[in-house]
Amino acid sequence: MSATNKVNILMVDDQPSKLLSYEVMLGELGENLIKATSGREALELLLKTDVAVVLMDVSMPELDGFELAEMIRQHPRFQKTAIIFISAVHLTDMDRLKGYERGAVDYISVPIIPELLRAKVSVFAELHRKAQQLERLNNELRRLSKNLMTAQDEERRRVARELHDGLGQDLTAAKMLLSAVFLTQQSVEAKDQALSEASAMIDRAIKQVRTMSHLLHPPLLDEVGLLSALRWYLDGFGKRSGVETILDVQPKDFPRLGPEVEIAIFKIVQESLTNVFRHAEARRAHVKLAVQGDRAIVSVRDDGKGIGGRLEELQPESYGIGIIGIKQRVEELGGNLLLQNTAPGTLVDVTIPIKAAPLVASLARTS
Repeated sequence: MSATNKVNILMVDDQPSKLLSYEVMLGELGENLIKATSGREALELLLKTDVAVVLMDVSMPELDGFELAEMIRQHPRFQKTAIIFISAVHLTDMDRLKGYERGAVDYISVPIIPELLRAKVSVFAELHRKAQQLERLNNELRRLSKNLMTAQDEERRRVARELHDGLGQDLTAAKMLLSAVFLTQQSVEAKDQALSEASAMIDRAIKQVRTMSHLLHPPLLDEVGLLSALRWYLDGFGKRSGVETILDVQPKDFPRLGPEVEIAIFKIVQESLTNVFRHAEARRAHVKLAVQGDRAIVSVRDDGKGIGGRLEELQPESYGIGIIGIKQRVEELGGNLLLQNTAPGTLVDVTIPIKAAPLVASLARTS
């Protein structure tokens, strides 16, 4: 068990010899064992440490187990902390009820059976570990949700900027030229020149609309498949960015993969190459697309400056907006994402399972 996965178990007893025996019995669990010789010391440790299980003696001087359990439960942080009582005397049903009312989750009687103690403590330790993992996942989900909203806002701003600076400027200029033709006394040659310039601007505006539409969702993806859409995109990307792009496809007669997988792969390649252009300072990018058994594999490798170590390890706090989008698409389809430095450059390697349902359905229709 790694140090990061261990949980803390607090053992409370006024007799050091008993604490030592608990430590020996619970050592096999591999968790962090913390000892306290009084109720007050236990409270101080609880305030400083995240504890999964509290193992305590019922009969202690100054502050007994029942009083300590009640004080622990009054604190909001410890309302779900597991408390196991150990009793050297026979407890009546009323004593047990008193303990449960004050927050106990279980009792162990002396003489202690080591296997029983380990079994009970390990159950609550594992529950605490799962709760910690769930909390981390919830925090990660909230962070990803926030970053995805940011990414959407950035994309809207980018589209709005392109519409305003490109399409909007050309249409405004074309309108001004056309207005001048009808509002001023000009020669036929001047009017023809203005009409020709306005027509050229409108043609550029149409091309911009078509380019933006294709980049958002290329019609080729639906009409003839992923391979043709990627070839079209890589050709345009190379011309726009100056980055030499190479596409390697296996097998040569690359099959259709289904709409969800094809859209995901196209967007993954698109986002990866956008990152190459913006951050990598690369001269070349190599895109590899393959089908192996029931998996589709796509990788994008560049010869640029590489990535930081924390991003390579996919540390949550190091994700950029582009990587978040890739990661989410891959996880939604049950795939795996590998991101690493290749000295030089960066490798984005994605494996996505291919569902056989569409093939089964097509066979059923032909039978």
